Amino acid sequence: MVYSIGEVSEKMGIPVSTLRYYDKEGILPLVERSENGRRVFTDKDLIMLNTIECLKNTGMQLKDIKQYIDWCAEGSSTAQQRYDLFAERKKAVEEQIAQLQKTLKTINYKYEFYRKALEQGYPDVCDSDRSDLASRILDGSL
Repeated sequence: MVYSIGEVSEKMGIPVSTLRYYDKEGILPLVERSENGRRVFTDKDLIMLNTIECLKNTGMQLKDIKQYIDWCAEGSSTAQQRYDLFAERKKAVEEQIAQLQKTLKTINYKYEFYRKALEQGYPDVCDSDRSDLASRILDGSL
């Protein structure tokens, strides 16, 4: 199956300008062109774009993503480098998730605190929150 740049943009939520930039920078080196010069994307290109967006979402820089693309083009001799890259990205994402879970605990605590305070009509709730919050921070529950 083949797709136009507009279809890929819409289906994947990636701006057309970004797709053109990726192509220009060699991040999508295998995108073919139709007879009239328009980019034609295949299912293989969609899979690569999905991987590129995944790596970008982990905070990886485009120059490093380009290195991954180059390794893919080199073939199986770079399998270890690609494995190592994804092992490192996996660890980084797991650390991000742990931090976000800790952040969410604090947000949930404050959300419930203020919800209850508003229901009970407390005019100044900040002072009454401090000792409970401090003890939760110290015992690791937040």
